[in-house]
Amino acid sequence: MADSPTLSVTLLGAGQEVGRSCCVLQYRGRTIVCDAGVHPAHSGIASLPFIDELDWSTVDAILITHFHLDHAAALTYITEKTNFRDGKGKVYMTHPTKAMHKFMMQDYVRMGSSSSDALFTPLDMTMSLAAIIPISVHQLITICPGVSFTPYHAGHVLGACMFLIDIAGLKILYTGDYSREEDRHLVKAELPPIRPDVLIVESTYGVQSLEGREEKELRFTSLVHSIIRRGGHVLLPTFALGRAQELLLILEEYWKKHPDLHNVPIYYASGLARKCMAVYQTYIHTMNSNIRSRLPSATTPSHISNVPQARGWEKKIAEGPPCVVLASPGFMQVGPSRELFELWAPDSRNGLIITGYSVEGTLARDIMTEPEDFVSLKGVTIPRKISCPVDYSQNSEFIELVKAQHVVLVHGEQTAMGRLRAAMTSRYKERDEDVKIHTPRNLETLNLSFRGERVAKAIGTLADKPVQTGDLLSGLLVAKDYSYTLLDPRDLRDFAGLSTCTVTQRQKIILGVKWELVRWHLEGMYGSVEEGLDKDGFPTMRVMGAIDVKQTGEHELTLEWDSSASNDMIADSTLALITGIDKSPASVKLTSHQHTHSHSDAHPHADSNTSDVMRIQRLAMFFEAHFGEVELHMPDADVPDAEDHSTDEPSFLVRLDEADARINLLSLTVTSSNEVLKKRVEAVLDMAVTTVSSLTESFVSGVPLSGDDSGLMKKAASSEGPNEKPNEIPSREVQPLDGSHQEESDSDIEALLEVHT
Repeated sequence: MADSPTLSVTLLGAGQEVGRSCCVLQYRGRTIVCDAGVHPAHSGIASLPFIDELDWSTVDAILITHFHLDHAAALTYITEKTNFRDGKGKVYMTHPTKAMHKFMMQDYVRMGSSSSDALFTPLDMTMSLAAIIPISVHQLITICPGVSFTPYHAGHVLGACMFLIDIAGLKILYTGDYSREEDRHLVKAELPPIRPDVLIVESTYGVQSLEGREEKELRFTSLVHSIIRRGGHVLLPTFALGRAQELLLILEEYWKKHPDLHNVPIYYASGLARKCMAVYQTYIHTMNSNIRSRLPSATTPSHISNVPQARGWEKKIAEGPPCVVLASPGFMQVGPSRELFELWAPDSRNGLIITGYSVEGTLARDIMTEPEDFVSLKGVTIPRKISCPVDYSQNSEFIELVKAQHVVLVHGEQTAMGRLRAAMTSRYKERDEDVKIHTPRNLETLNLSFRGERVAKAIGTLADKPVQTGDLLSGLLVAKDYSYTLLDPRDLRDFAGLSTCTVTQRQKIILGVKWELVRWHLEGMYGSVEEGLDKDGFPTMRVMGAIDVKQTGEHELTLEWDSSASNDMIADSTLALITGIDKSPASVKLTSHQHTHSHSDAHPHADSNTSDVMRIQRLAMFFEAHFGEVELHMPDADVPDAEDHSTDEPSFLVRLDEADARINLLSLTVTSSNEVLKKRVEAVLDMAVTTVSSLTESFVSGVPLSGDDSGLMKKAASSEGPNEKPNEIPSREVQPLDGSHQEESDSDIEALLEVHT
């Protein structure tokens, strides 16, 4: 079974841009949303994804990869300000992500509460947090029938994960932000054990080449040390959580190796970070072995201290001796990092080190172009003399390792994303690999079609006997959660918790003809009928093992059968035949006047009037019509090839040009050294057997009606007492022309020989 469903991927954010990640996946009537962030370069409604383009009540689940604002801050607005709660959607994130998300959102609400374009209130945030379902890495979560996902470690920050989503058998890997390098406290991003059909991956740094971790750390610490030596202050704008913890560990290790720096303080200017440090200690088991071995002081390096809480601490630090300050936020739009930068920018001794990616439209990104001056938050132009080196990473190796059929690049600027797509396309083309790479824009729906095979598993009685290639299995196909099971109807209750029922149909007919005339017509049409009594003692004839014709009154017949596609068809033909008996010319001839001579009780076309010799003659006529003269060989006949053991049984010999084929009349099999002739003779044999056999002999009912459940019994003999049960009619065997019941005399066979030899 094959089908071609379509996966729709629509980006409500992060399409050829960095920020407000929000990816909508729609497949087989299911909708999954991955991430719901804001754009750090905008504020208010403008910072949100294009949420009006989706009916949020149809969403089955929202999956949040990590706690950074550009991936999670719009979640509260979606759950509390849209119709999301009108549906049955759920929100999932890892345990550490939920814990950190709470503090991040509290800080976000506090920062925006004084603004006129605040998106939501603290109450909205509290309600949204209550709706989040925390999960563990590697935990298989079933959202609804046919839809599940498994989170895997993504590195990047504490609790970050990538989601391997399974929708009706289609596998999609959504990475979010990730890191394939193991640092001082986090494990690197995992490679899922299952190859996905679609990879949706960040492309923040495009084709920029990798720099090893050791080289990056050496360059970073050298820059910090050189700024300290010249008497300057070092500003490291960073987000409160994630990269900041890694930088602190790097600086702590470097400070231990350089005694001349022991008197240089390192400050961490973030109240949010102080709150979240407890979360790091709680979930330290999710970090790598390096950090776990350093318990309990792993997350609190000894040379690090928080900035003073007194008002005006920024000026005191600026006027004091050289130091290093990690201040949030990383984009320097507002907050401590912005205030310190405005204070330190005019002094050329000071240094600014951008340690992460900076989004277009933020001050951190503008500073990377090294402008001569910039405008402060108060509108004052400040000269820039501070130095500004940068850092980067890339992800092409991970894309190749995943080996997905389709790769969708998101969360990257248009130029960088285009370069990465061109480079990856060229690489795949050189390897002759058919991998499609897509770079959709915001609100541009990407439709991906997949042609997959649906597999049905045979269980229960059907699985008792091993099947071979080419075998046909017949049973009930049960579909549940996009998986398919083939089983015997008798196993339905045990394996599927379902039950079957039988619909018995009855049709009464008023007919003024004798019972024997009805039997005569039925035998003429179907070859033979079973005759006996039903459980109520009514004379009954069974047609083709499926339809019971009962004489329930002097001029009343009742047709009874178990409903099915084939049985209904036979019942229709039987009903049409019976209702036409009184108009049949044959009926008129048989019953119009009295006569002295007798008629045979059986119809001339009934099986009882067709001998095996007659059937062999009809088969011979078929082969003669197709191949010309046909020879009949008997076991005692004089056969040219005495070593041919196939002549031990009656057979037809067909000759065509220089090839011949032998048809065994007992097993109805064909043997020939010429494969083409053999197949041709087999085709004619199948057609001939079907033609010369009656309908009853050719038909096999799909529903077993004979046996204990049939209720059809032989007519009671006169010797049976009133309490004796009549013998049940056994299930009729359809006998092929195998000669096993042949009773013809030798003279009959010799006569047949004279005709066809």
